Amino acid sequence: MTEIRKRVLLAKPRGYCAGVDRAVQTVEEALKLYGAPIYVRKQIVHNKHVVSTLEKRGAIFVEENEEVPEGATVVFSAHGVAPDVHEQAKARNLKSIDATCPLVTKVHQEAKRFAADDYDILLIGHDGHEEVVGTSGEAPAHIQLVDGPDGVDDVTVRDPAKVVWLSQTTLSVDETMETVARLKTRLPLLQSPPSDDICYATQNRQQVVKEIAPDCDVVIVVGSKNSSNSVRLVEVALEAGAGAGHLVDFATEIDDAWLHEATTVGVSSGASVPDELVMQVLAHLAERGFGEVTEYTTTEERLSFSLPKELRRDMKARDMQATAARD
Repeated sequence: MTEIRKRVLLAKPRGYCAGVDRAVQTVEEALKLYGAPIYVRKQIVHNKHVVSTLEKRGAIFVEENEEVPEGATVVFSAHGVAPDVHEQAKARNLKSIDATCPLVTKVHQEAKRFAADDYDILLIGHDGHEEVVGTSGEAPAHIQLVDGPDGVDDVTVRDPAKVVWLSQTTLSVDETMETVARLKTRLPLLQSPPSDDICYATQNRQQVVKEIAPDCDVVIVVGSKNSSNSVRLVEVALEAGAGAGHLVDFATEIDDAWLHEATTVGVSSGASVPDELVMQVLAHLAERGFGEVTEYTTTEERLSFSLPKELRRDMKARDMQATAARD
């Protein structure tokens, strides 16, 4: 009897993007520089393991600035915040470090620029997501949310000739383009953002999952349920032809029933997931006969972002003091 060949198709790119790497490093370096505790408004990135690890090192995660003691250090998450959050921090004399992903900051700048020119701005995104809340706060009188294709019918604008769409950076590319297409049937003069708002990492992870999915009986995406880009990867896998798709934080959450009749398992991870969690999934699968792993690569990512200027300034001052002390 011929033994059934079981294999894993491992997606690449996967895991940490440049913005997440920068945000996590920001908290780690702040803890080294200022000492614990460091307060972080909201989850620095949407991943259970990352948040838990930073908590053990002395980070305290809060929902709002009011929970941070006056004069303490607070880090703003990678998802970005509205201007009033910065004002609240100043009012409480907080030392704030802004770890907003530069690609999210770009969307904020676009929103401010179009609002200054008195455009109606249609922000495609998910209601209540931290990134959407932050971007909307830049120009609340000009921005209205469009939550997917089904939200198009509710759109009203003042001047159909002065309308632009922007988007949350972690959306499904295909669904966003479907939303834009529907908007353009109603608003033919709708303008597009000057450059792509959906981040390169989100697009790259969706593309490789889209390519491996048709060959997979099941696709397992490592990521947290509140991670928009991780949830989108499961949806993309199913839409592209995977037999099944599941989101897990940890290898221990994998149900053996998912693998019962599977011969090919796809594995990827969201942009806020450290690769050690993916390696644990691969080890878990290997113990169940899926020892053959083929990494499927669509592109190499080399982008990196420098740490926030506030942190770099204080790190430089520390290094200069250390040099002076040695001399």
